Amino acid sequence: MVQTRNGALRGVRTGGVRRFLGVPYAAPPKRFEAAQPPVRWDGARDACQPGPSAPHRVADFPGLDVKALVGDGGSRGPDYLTLNIWAPASPGPHAVMVFIHGGGFVVGSKDAPVQDGSGFARSGVVCVAINYRLGIDGFLPVPGAPTNLGLRDMLAALGWIQENIEAFGGDPGCVTVFGESAGAMAIADLVTSPLAGGLFHRAIIESGHGSMVREIAIAGRLVKKLARILKVSPDAGGFRKVGIEAGLDAIEKISRPTARIDLRDARGREPVFGISRFIPVIGDDVLPSHPLAALRQGAGADIDILIGTNAEEMNLYMVPTGVRAKIGGLLARYVLSRSQPRAGAVLRDYGLGRKGVRAGEALTDALNDLVFRWPARQYAAAHQGRSWFYEFDWRSPAFNGELGACHALEVPFVFDTLARATGPQGLAGENPPQALATRIQALWVGFARDGTLPWPQFDAASRQVHRLAADRTVHEPVMPAARHLPE
Repeated sequence: MVQTRNGALRGVRTGGVRRFLGVPYAAPPKRFEAAQPPVRWDGARDACQPGPSAPHRVADFPGLDVKALVGDGGSRGPDYLTLNIWAPASPGPHAVMVFIHGGGFVVGSKDAPVQDGSGFARSGVVCVAINYRLGIDGFLPVPGAPTNLGLRDMLAALGWIQENIEAFGGDPGCVTVFGESAGAMAIADLVTSPLAGGLFHRAIIESGHGSMVREIAIAGRLVKKLARILKVSPDAGGFRKVGIEAGLDAIEKISRPTARIDLRDARGREPVFGISRFIPVIGDDVLPSHPLAALRQGAGADIDILIGTNAEEMNLYMVPTGVRAKIGGLLARYVLSRSQPRAGAVLRDYGLGRKGVRAGEALTDALNDLVFRWPARQYAAAHQGRSWFYEFDWRSPAFNGELGACHALEVPFVFDTLARATGPQGLAGENPPQALATRIQALWVGFARDGTLPWPQFDAASRQVHRLAADRTVHEPVMPAARHLPE
C-alpha cells in the first residue's frame, strides 16, 4: 500500500520489486482540452492491472512480432492518462527513470512487453512508464484547442511524479527521462521547452532528436485534409464530433504512402520522411522555437544528455517489406524526392551508380542518416550542456542477418527483457547476447544516478561516439547527409 496525494494505491510485490499499474496522473481526458489533475478517491485504488491505453491500432508487420515492442493496442476506456511504476522494495531515496514510449505518435503504450521496468527496479531505480494522447487527439493542431496535447500530457505526468514519487521511494531531485523513437523525439523537444523547467534533470534520447517538428501552418494542411476525409469542420468543434474508431480509420487512410498530402516546408523538406503524419508543432508555449535553435541559445544547458542511434535504423522499415532488396533506381529517387530536395544527388552520395550498389541499399543507407543518425548528432552538437553519444551496433540475425542493427532493437537490451524479443519472429532473433543487455542497462542506470559515463563527451570537433557492442569509442567522420540537411 502506498499513499499518494490523490489517495491510497494497492500494488503487488514480487521478487523485491513493488509494481503499481494504471495509476492516474490526470483525470480522464476531455477531447481537445488540456489534462486536468486526477480526482481524489476514497479507500484503496487497485493498481494491479494496467488499464486502458490511448486509442490506437497496431498493424501487422511482415515477419516480426511488433506487439512485443508497442503492445497489442490495449483495451478501450476513457481513463488512460495513467502510468506504471516499478519500485525497489528497499527504502529510498532512489534515482527515478521515466520512460516515454515510441510509435510514430500514433501507436504505442506503457504496457508493451519489452518495456517492463522490473529490471531497473532490481537495480535500485524507480522506473515509471507513461501513456499519452496519440494521433488526432494528441498531435493534430486543431484550431480552438491547445496545441501539442500529447506533449502537455507528458508534462502533466512529470508534474505528478514530482509531487508523488517520494511515496514510492523515488528522489524527485534525480529524475531522468528516457524514450525511444517518437518518445525520444518528444524528450528532445521537452529539453528545450520553457514549460519543463525542474521536471527532470537528465535525458536519454534513443533514436530521437529535435528536428522532427513542423510549423503550425504546415500542420494545418493535415487538419484540413483530415476534416475533409471525416466530413467535419476543421476546428475543435468539428473534430469533437468524430468517434474514436472513425478517427482511427482516418489515420490509417492518411498514413498510406498513396495519400495525397504535401507536408513539405518552404525548402522542400518533410522532416518525418513519411514515417508518420503526426508530430509536435513549433510556435506555441510548449515549443516557442525550433529545438535546435533553442539549444544553441542555451535552452536545456542544465540537463545532462545521453543520445544515440542504431547503426542501421531504417532496416526495420526496408528489410521486412522487401524495399531494400527490390526497389529500382527511378522509384527510389521518386520516394526520396517527396521529402528531400535534390534526391538524385543524395542517392549518388550514398552509392547509387557505383558497381555493386543496389538502389534499395543506397536509399536505405541515405535514410538511415537523413532520418535518424545525422539529426541526432546535430542535436548533440547544438546542446550547450554535457552530452554523450552512443551507437548501438549489435546486428540482429533476423531475416537471414539482413535486419541488422535496426530501429528499436536496443529497447529490449536497455530494459533487459531480451526474452520478450527473441524467437522466430523476434526482433533480436535467436540467442541475443545477455551480457550486452546487462552492460547497457548498467550504463543507463549509472547515468541516471550520477550523470556519468565511461567515455568522453561529444562535441562538434571531437565527434566521440561510443559503439556499445564493440565497447569502444571512435572519432566519427561527418556523414554525407550533412550536405543535404539544414544546419
